[in-house]
Amino acid sequence: MKPSELLTPTPAGLYCPPADIHIDPVRPVARALITHGHSDHARAGHGAVLATSETLAIMALRYGEAFAGTRQPVAPGETVRIGAVDFRFVPAGHVLGSAQIVVEHKGLRIVVSGDYKRERDPTCAPFEPVPCDVFITEATFGLPVFRHPPAHAETAKLIDSVRLFPERTHIVGAYSLGKAQRLMALIREAGYERPIYIHGAVEKITELYRAEGVPLGDIRKVEPGERNAEGRRALAGEIVICPPSAIQDLWSRRFPDPVTAFASGWMRVRARARQKGVELPLVISDHAGWDDLQATIREVQANEIWITHGEAEALAHWCGSVGLRGKPLHLVGYGDEGEAEPEARPAEAEPAEVAP
Repeated sequence: MKPSELLTPTPAGLYCPPADIHIDPVRPVARALITHGHSDHARAGHGAVLATSETLAIMALRYGEAFAGTRQPVAPGETVRIGAVDFRFVPAGHVLGSAQIVVEHKGLRIVVSGDYKRERDPTCAPFEPVPCDVFITEATFGLPVFRHPPAHAETAKLIDSVRLFPERTHIVGAYSLGKAQRLMALIREAGYERPIYIHGAVEKITELYRAEGVPLGDIRKVEPGERNAEGRRALAGEIVICPPSAIQDLWSRRFPDPVTAFASGWMRVRARARQKGVELPLVISDHAGWDDLQATIREVQANEIWITHGEAEALAHWCGSVGLRGKPLHLVGYGDEGEAEPEARPAEAEPAEVAP
């Protein structure tokens, strides 16, 4: 059969006609397979949802227990048959519970990557390449400029800065789902044993990670008494992790002479760091960079590469240069986690502060 008969782009997202099911739909549908818990891929309102148990827990935390009519957990490596189509969830290495979805029917295998990275992450299962006929990949960082350095080297920059400036609080912007917890784990692996402080918007997701068995050490929420200037002086020399939006708010300016940092693949672009007022850019990405995108495409040995979002045209052009068929899908509604994530939902946001 033709690949387009097994999976086809629609306004709601990728659709599998033989199974009558969508993958990461951007609007409510009857049945959905979800790759991971970021809000541009995991939306509420579907009739039935199949996903890993961790992704289902993240969706319930973010949207409430009634986020879908029914839900079914799928274990990594487990095959679920829907109609005559086999679906299998394989680790994607993006965030806790993230998975690629392997779709097989009549001898044709298509792999939907969702969002993924190849670098080791102590908070989630590593990416597993699956040979296939068609590989559907993201391309968030699909340009040659995005060659990400090792995350442990970027974490070392943060630890060194804390040692050099013990009188200054280090405020680190990190997306609340995945990046914040990965950064905590990397800081611990670097040998940092002091408490790590967090913004209230990061607390619930962090507790979920810990409940799923991810060790993060001594994590403390910035308490109400520490929200005024006097209370925050006690946090001089400490690391505080918050949503990226908070590093430019009054919330962060109340800390003692703060060093503002931001952990993101976008920090490779220095102009973007300056625009956001970031003093200490940390190039730590939860998406595959240019070299890893190429390596993955070669490794899965697919003849056709479909590209869902990001720098799709650039990656498709590279595919053509190495003899592969690259095709941008032009799907609407997906973006990197910084653009799509509700960094501080109203119920989780810190109480407003009044400027002195």
